[in-house]
Amino acid sequence: MKVILTHEVSGLGTAGDVVDVKDGYARNFLFKRDLATAWTKGGQKQVDSINKARETRAVKSLDEARSIKGNLEAKPVTVTAHAGGSGRLFGAVSTADIAAAVKDAGGPELDRRRIEVPTPIRSVGSHTALVRLHPEVQATVELDVVAG
Repeated sequence: MKVILTHEVSGLGTAGDVVDVKDGYARNFLFKRDLATAWTKGGQKQVDSINKARETRAVKSLDEARSIKGNLEAKPVTVTAHAGGSGRLFGAVSTADIAAAVKDAGGPELDRRRIEVPTPIRSVGSHTALVRLHPEVQATVELDVVAG
């Protein structure tokens, strides 16, 4: 089944891509989470508008992405979260929390959808997150989660 991705799906593609997936995966996962729409003849207009919007949000050049990567990897970012006495968080640190902490630390404004956390962050301490800045550039951000 051909589908148009409306959001980035890890391992499949980015918004605006037309991909061929199995029917069950499309119906049970992609459509239910509003990550994709079915391909139709009029779907090309939607693909064009998604690609245009993505271009305006994307980091324009590879050099700019590399300089942002250097800034992000230079120093750890402190994230404040509510925690109990044992250091366990009430909930987890979200990608939106990470994006806000990077911006508060003087870094660039990041799209939360481009931040990946390998395992949920549910305790205070040092953690890492991956930020996709450009198709060719990924930055690893060191996070210091503190109780607040």
